[in-house]
Amino acid sequence: MADNSNQNKSNENNPRNQQSSLFKRLTRLFSGPLVDYNQPAVTRTTARTVTKYKFTTANGKEFKKKEYYNPFSGLQSKVLLNRDKQLRYTDFDQMEYMPEIASALDVYADEITTSSELTSLVNIECHNREIKEIINTLLYTVLNIDSNLFGWARSMCKYGDYFLYLDVDDDIGITNVIPLPVREVERLEGKDPTNPNYVQYYWSGDSQPGVTFENWQLAHFRVLGNDKYVPYGTSVLEPSRRIWRQLTLLEDAMMAYRIVRSPERRVFYIDVGNIPAEDVEQYIEQVKTQMKRNQIVDGDTGRVDLRYNAMSIDEDYYIPVRAGNSSRIETLAGGSFTGDIEDVQYLRDKLFSALKVPKAYLAQSDAMEDKTTLAQKDIRFARTIQRLQRVVIAEVEKICIVHLFTLGYRNADLTNFKLTLNNPSKIAELQELEHLRSRFEIAGAATEGYFSKRWIIKTSSNLMMMK
Repeated sequence: MADNSNQNKSNENNPRNQQSSLFKRLTRLFSGPLVDYNQPAVTRTTARTVTKYKFTTANGKEFKKKEYYNPFSGLQSKVLLNRDKQLRYTDFDQMEYMPEIASALDVYADEITTSSELTSLVNIECHNREIKEIINTLLYTVLNIDSNLFGWARSMCKYGDYFLYLDVDDDIGITNVIPLPVREVERLEGKDPTNPNYVQYYWSGDSQPGVTFENWQLAHFRVLGNDKYVPYGTSVLEPSRRIWRQLTLLEDAMMAYRIVRSPERRVFYIDVGNIPAEDVEQYIEQVKTQMKRNQIVDGDTGRVDLRYNAMSIDEDYYIPVRAGNSSRIETLAGGSFTGDIEDVQYLRDKLFSALKVPKAYLAQSDAMEDKTTLAQKDIRFARTIQRLQRVVIAEVEKICIVHLFTLGYRNADLTNFKLTLNNPSKIAELQELEHLRSRFEIAGAATEGYFSKRWIIKTSSNLMMMK
């Protein structure tokens, strides 16, 4: 009896059991945004403020979704969306075979996960030392982000989405994370009419039927910014899909032209004498066979072996001539436009513009830029990286919240920490420090008798005085 009671107690806290109390509490926690309402800057939304705004038609009639309901619209849009998602993922897999694009993805992942001997990969800011140690153990020991975060960031940039299943234990929290194939996972939103923030995930996989996960069971890294693919993210390769197709076709056409037109050919003028016109073709074929085949006599058997002896990598021309013109051989020059690649360079420049990666980062020989221009591009590229870093940090913080909640922490302890990644651009840091130094110098040079200290700080530094 004691063993049965202990087993029932463990099932009540097992996060894999959908009827357990821990499973229900985590589902309730992640059914909406995690907000600390004790802060004075946060206001609660009441039912009156929600129903105050109503959408109306041009005639002033209140818009109702049920009046324009189409029973096949949801199914049709779902099928088309899934088909378009699979096509996009197929293109992204093929695009990675181009060295420039593969190197660009590596650059994105390297810049997102930059670290050094003096700075760790993820910086943890928390006033509670115990929580800080728990998060540090989770990130660097359990998740091993020093090795895994690069691959997560690279796949997120490549597909725009990346899914991690959180293996949660009711006693020790998160024990492992398992990547799920992006092609087989669907994000379900709007399934609960009473809670618009309720999110679930459906993994089709090879099993039928598939598996449904709650929001806290999966970490969904998604690069938002293009409403066309919501609720999924947008890959950094999306703007370059069309350019990639054009560049691939043009490079194939260029290679085919060089192979066919580049080699030199020989023109054989064969004197056919008084051979009748109907026998000229047969005679020319005879000459071609004699010139392109060598007769070799086998010393053992005495048989004659005709071996092919190609005179060039492509076919030559044989032209019959009549009396008055002797047989001769001339050389026909190859194509004269095999060295012109301006059209290929034009599309490559457009490809780099779509990837947002400076050419100098990929060691391109034609990337002749001065230091000032390269520094400005480095700062601009760092802003793009920081936007992607915020996506990574949001999901890593979600993983930490699930881990803390499983260990028994509640309320403000779940959000009383902050994770940051390192700035990928040292030039941007130096520029920001120079900007702050100039502001402080201006504030120090201001005459105190004419201006108040509060006004000087507010105007020059955009900083509010602490009350």
